[in-house]
Amino acid sequence: MSDSTADHSTHLRTHMCGELRSANVGERVSVCGWVAARREHSQHLSFVDLRDHTGRVQCVVDGSVDVRSEYVLRVTGEVRAREDATINPNLATGEIELKHCSVEVLSVAEPPPFPLDDRTETDETIRLRHRYLDLRRDAMQRNLRTRATVNHAVRTAMTGQGFVEIETPMLIASTPEGARDFVVPSRLKPGSFYALPQSPQLFKQLCMVGGIDRYYQIARCLRDEDLRADRQFEFMQLDAEMSFASQDDVLSVITTTIRAVVAAVTGEQIGEIPTMTWLEAAERFGSDKPDVRFGLELVELTEVFSSTEFNAFKAPCVKGIRVPGGAEFTRSRLDDLTDRAKRWGAKGLVWMRVRGEAGAVELESPVAKFLSAEELASLASTLEAESGDLLLIVADERPRVRHVLGLLRLEIGRPPVNEGGLQFLWVVDFPLFEAIDEATGKPVSAHHPFTMPHADDLELLDGVVAGGDPTALLSVRSQAYDLVLNGWELGSGSVRIHRGDIQSKIFGLLGIGAAEAQSKFGFLLDAFRFGAPPHAGFAFGIDRLVALLVGEENIREVIAFPKTQSGSDPLTQAPTDIDPAQLAELGLRLLPRSAD
Repeated sequence: MSDSTADHSTHLRTHMCGELRSANVGERVSVCGWVAARREHSQHLSFVDLRDHTGRVQCVVDGSVDVRSEYVLRVTGEVRAREDATINPNLATGEIELKHCSVEVLSVAEPPPFPLDDRTETDETIRLRHRYLDLRRDAMQRNLRTRATVNHAVRTAMTGQGFVEIETPMLIASTPEGARDFVVPSRLKPGSFYALPQSPQLFKQLCMVGGIDRYYQIARCLRDEDLRADRQFEFMQLDAEMSFASQDDVLSVITTTIRAVVAAVTGEQIGEIPTMTWLEAAERFGSDKPDVRFGLELVELTEVFSSTEFNAFKAPCVKGIRVPGGAEFTRSRLDDLTDRAKRWGAKGLVWMRVRGEAGAVELESPVAKFLSAEELASLASTLEAESGDLLLIVADERPRVRHVLGLLRLEIGRPPVNEGGLQFLWVVDFPLFEAIDEATGKPVSAHHPFTMPHADDLELLDGVVAGGDPTALLSVRSQAYDLVLNGWELGSGSVRIHRGDIQSKIFGLLGIGAAEAQSKFGFLLDAFRFGAPPHAGFAFGIDRLVALLVGEENIREVIAFPKTQSGSDPLTQAPTDIDPAQLAELGLRLLPRSAD
């Protein structure tokens, strides 16, 4: 919903500051807002720029006016056209001004601790300490109002597709979700604790058992994990689940919703969102959330060096990337990239500068002398090397090669988050298991244990259950899927297991016995005994989506009151000590704090 179509009039104001135009010339209006600037031209004339969230307007006051920056005013005056020489093309209200103004001071203000404009860089801790002032900035107003537009578009799109909005509880039993829970002590049952939900996963599946058919919620989720640019303790997500649905059904619903959101925010239409398998994403981009806005794709070189005498390339996997124009990288830049590759787990990084003319390129590298002419020629051909390029090569176990080169391509080529448009991508066919635990020999689930295996891979499960090689489980695909935007994982989902026989196999392979399964997931398993429909779902992060839509690199810029990267809140000073009387009432005693 646009502010321009809303009626903001109250008993104090007739118009918003930023909505006055030439069509209002001759009207006597009242506006309210904060003083953005004040200029005294003489004892007989003053100019006050008044600001609210819609913009600012110039007010001409006869005589002097005793106001300062951020005073809250009500100004009443006549809308007049500015003289041509004084028109301000940088303001939406630049063709008009208010004249013969009367000024009423509604609230005085101390000088703010930092300038409230978007031209001045201010330390983030200071901004968050005074977040109520930071929110007045144009950028924060835009971000939060865009967020409201996103939420409205999501609700409209989901309701239009037959989904029912249902709120799930915030105080729940602790369940294993992969991250640490935030826990809340119970006063009525001392020594017992609630957990705050990491997601509404189990409750939305119960909604399917309950015949809701299509559920959604813009849900608050909480996870006690390390913070970073795209992660906060508290986050909001669109959470959805649907019965009698396949993976394609879920992708279609979410794609429709994403289209509605983008259109509401940008006015642009996006087409079909392309789909890529997890394996292709890993092989081509070294990531399960590939940024496809730029090249530098990983190229398979294992066959090129299958008979090499160069020990560094005698590895299960060899891959490389071609960096156009990278031959001009300095030696210090190359050394830095090598150090990064080692920190990310590589044994080393081979670089080669491409010299010479088209059709007769030469590879310049400290290791070139260890490679045969045929290998060098095949390498240049496979990577389609051209003069002026840089070639970067890693040899190791396949997962490590993909991981390191995937990070290197981002380090070298990733554009700012707001460049290259909105490149959405569905990533599908994730592995069901991510590793085999060396200590137990049991597989490690890549998702929650209710993710449905790919129908074509059920025989692999049966083979391992019958005593086959457990490593075969690493080839089992799941019916899980992620939505990626510009290299950020927006959200994840899956088709759920609703059949008891398949669920028993998965629990057995994971080493989860009947007693443990009942202890951890009993209320869901019990519900499934009474008729669970086939169902599938998805959730995507509202914070991340809004950040990408407005071009912010950090989700803190689209959250009204976020935490810092250390998890603290400079505004309220949280987390804080708790009163000893409250601890006693809850039956809690604190251990002495460690010296460090």
